[in-house]
Amino acid sequence: MSKVDNAVIMAAGTSARFAPLSYENPKALIEIRGESLIERQIRQLREAGVDEIYVVTGYKAERFSYLKEKFGVKLIHNTEYLTRNNNGSVWAAKDVIRNTYICSGDNYFTINPFEPEVDGAYYSALYAHGATNEWCIEEGPDGYIRSVKIGGENVWYMLGHVFWNEEFSSHFLSILEKEYFLPETKDKLWEAIYIDHIRELPMRIRKYPDEAIFEFDTLDELRAFDSSYIDDTRSKILKAVASGLNVKESKLQNIAAIKGKDNLAVGFTFICNGKKFIYKYNDKKIQEVSKDEY
Repeated sequence: MSKVDNAVIMAAGTSARFAPLSYENPKALIEIRGESLIERQIRQLREAGVDEIYVVTGYKAERFSYLKEKFGVKLIHNTEYLTRNNNGSVWAAKDVIRNTYICSGDNYFTINPFEPEVDGAYYSALYAHGATNEWCIEEGPDGYIRSVKIGGENVWYMLGHVFWNEEFSSHFLSILEKEYFLPETKDKLWEAIYIDHIRELPMRIRKYPDEAIFEFDTLDELRAFDSSYIDDTRSKILKAVASGLNVKESKLQNIAAIKGKDNLAVGFTFICNGKKFIYKYNDKKIQEVSKDEY
C-alpha cells in the first residue's frame, strides 16, 4: 500500500464542447447541484485525508485564484494549455507528482472515490451497457490493463481519476521527458502516451458502479443530471439568445460548439422549436440556418 502524498487536479483546458458555458467560465468552476465541480473534488480529497492539493490552470486562470485562500490549494500554471493536449498539464506538475491522484477538474463523483492509502497504480472505469465510443479496456486475469482501444460494446471504459504510485510516476515522467518535445507528442493525451508504453507501465483497472462518475460534455447532458439547468442555464449569452427569440431557455437545445483557432470556440449552433441557429461570439448575432445547410 502507498500512502497518498497529494493530488493534482487538471483544469487548464478550454472545454470548448461545453459551449457557451465554458466560454464564459472555466468548466471546473461550473456549479452542479449547489457545488462547483472543483470545490466538490477538493472537499472529497480533504475528507479522504489528502491535504496537499495542486490545481493546474490555463484557460481563464485568474478565476481559480480564490481557491488558494478558500482551500489552501496551490496553483500551477500550464503556459501551453492552448497548444498542447493534457500531457502539458502533467509536464507542468511533474515536480510534485509522486504517490499522486491525477484528476480532471470536470468530473463529478456521486460517491467519494478517494482514499488515504492505495494499493498500486490504477485507472478508474465504468461499464458501458451497449455500444460506446469511449476508451475501452481489455483486462487481464490479474486485474491489470492489457490494452486500450477506442470504441466497444458491453465493456469497461476509462473515465475519471487515476492514481499513480511513486514507481509508476517515476517511470511515466521519464518517458514523458524523452518524448515531450517530439512534434507528435503535442496533441496526445497523456493516456495515449501511457498506451504506447502499456507493457512497461503496469496499471490496474478500478471498477466503479453505474452513476458513480460523471463527465458532462454538453449542456444537454448537464440538464439531464441537474434539472435546474433546464430553464436557468446560468449563461448570460443563452439568456440573451432566449430573450432575442422570445422563448424560454429550455427551448435552446442540442447546443454544439463551433471551433476556431487553437481549439477555442468561436460560437455555437443550437436548435429552437425545430429550427437550427448559429450564434457567433464576436458579433453576438443569432442567424437561422436554412434546411439545406443542416
